[in-house]
Amino acid sequence: MTMWQQRERARQILSKEVGYVSKPHGGRLRVALAFPNTYFVAMSNLGFQTVYTLFNAEDDIVCERVFLPPKTELAAQLASGTPLLTLESQTPVGDFDVFAFSVSFEWDYTNVLTLLRLAGLKPRAETRTHRDPLVMIGGAVTFVNPEPLALFADVIAAGEGEALIPPLVTAFKAASDRGDLLRRLSAVRGFYVPSFYEVRYREDGTIDAFVPKPGTDAPATVKKAALRTTDAVDPPATTIFTPETEFGSRFLVEIVRGCANLCRFCWAGYNYLPVRAFPKDRILQLAENARRHSDRVGLVSIALCDHPEIEEILTRLVEMGYSISPASLRLDDLTPTILRLLRESGERTITIAPETGSDRLRRVINKTITNEEILAAAEMIFATGFENLKLYYMIALPTETDDDLVAIRDLTLQLRETMMRHAKGRGHVGRIVGSVNPLVPKPGTAYQWLPMEDDKSIERKIQRMRSLTAGIDNVYFNIKSERHSFYQALLSLGDRRVAPAIEAAERNGGNWRAAVAEVGVDAHFFVFRDRSADTVLPWDIIDGGLKDSFFRAEFDKSLREESTLPPKRQKENARLLPVLQ
Repeated sequence: MTMWQQRERARQILSKEVGYVSKPHGGRLRVALAFPNTYFVAMSNLGFQTVYTLFNAEDDIVCERVFLPPKTELAAQLASGTPLLTLESQTPVGDFDVFAFSVSFEWDYTNVLTLLRLAGLKPRAETRTHRDPLVMIGGAVTFVNPEPLALFADVIAAGEGEALIPPLVTAFKAASDRGDLLRRLSAVRGFYVPSFYEVRYREDGTIDAFVPKPGTDAPATVKKAALRTTDAVDPPATTIFTPETEFGSRFLVEIVRGCANLCRFCWAGYNYLPVRAFPKDRILQLAENARRHSDRVGLVSIALCDHPEIEEILTRLVEMGYSISPASLRLDDLTPTILRLLRESGERTITIAPETGSDRLRRVINKTITNEEILAAAEMIFATGFENLKLYYMIALPTETDDDLVAIRDLTLQLRETMMRHAKGRGHVGRIVGSVNPLVPKPGTAYQWLPMEDDKSIERKIQRMRSLTAGIDNVYFNIKSERHSFYQALLSLGDRRVAPAIEAAERNGGNWRAAVAEVGVDAHFFVFRDRSADTVLPWDIIDGGLKDSFFRAEFDKSLREESTLPPKRQKENARLLPVLQ
């Protein structure tokens, strides 16, 4: 694609958008912000839109967006060497001061390298010069494990954007050169400069230590940056509306950040603590302002019902004429009023996450709800008039047996029975869709030491689930493959030694099996090894606030099938507040 064609496409995209920001470049810090996927996917990502808004809220910054070209044009653009241009001003990315990435998914790691190459930059930080833009990588994955991307980033932003962007501006203003800038950033909470550390390994291949290099004054660990309170900030919300996205022109707004239920597999539940509700009045004001652009609202939260004023928020959104789509609802806080309001808004489907079909296995993973309560909630859901139910399940959980797989089928059949009973009166039958994923042990959780279950065992369980759930009328199951989960686990649990595999996969079009074989990365070492005896884990360079002893205690309780029942959320927050200290 020529530069003229890129500019013409950019103008066409902008002509359909409402809310983008255009600023003069002179005298401002220039940031090219990339979501490493296509425009269609990127513009439905609330984190990406939030960072764009936060950057442009600073008068001293001009932030413009850049995306991965469509597949049909990517190869030609790489071959042509045509510079990658930003959307707003169609300026080459190489002319900017910062090339920033907002990364939410492991599968986009290869796209980070592709965008660097399209911008005319060398992927590895050590091969770039001070004349190149500063490459900064942030997003949800940096909360979990930044190490697989460490060799490609000049700086990794570990934390929440609201707490990171102001000190970034301050550091740029004060710095005399690139080296001085990196030193200043490394002294600020939430900024990790990988080149400032030597990683030492033991003979068995495990990490011995992250050692700050002499003269850098880098901290031993980088503390995550986060807001202590959301009282004084606007909730993240859609600011750019366009019909050409995955969710269309839906208004997305974050209601609550964090979740105190502490499911032992959930990295987001641990890493966004403590629970912080955004101000009701600001949520509603933003929704009121957005109403002229959208009649659909998506409420973003791990724990929607943790907002103390959620019923009032829903009532006002219905009065505004919004159709309301919530994220997955936690059943222990669901009320008839919440369901009624969602149904009045036009919603026909509710999403819940039983995770498994047995109470015993839920105690293992600290999912503090029983089958009896799930069925009672389903009765309430279908009685309110909802037609469809989406279910999230997991397999390959610790201590899982075949009885637990059968229990998934049995619980689903009971839920179907409830759905069918209520459908008779309406004369219309909805459907139940179950999504089944193998557990990928995640960093920063109680399961971070666990090896992933071996692929043959997972494949047997997948086939077992398919046979158990086949042929059930009005019930559909989507079951992820073990290969997909294996390479996701490699990117989740690996360290900077998996970087060559990311490079090889980017070159060969995403064939991870071939990439791992080509560069000789021992994927099994990272995925199938018990890490309980490791002194240092790859993600320990980021201090998320929760102590190792807490995770180990939760892991031990898991094996004893013992739940952790937090006293109601306010008290739990008080105990977990050191996360932000």
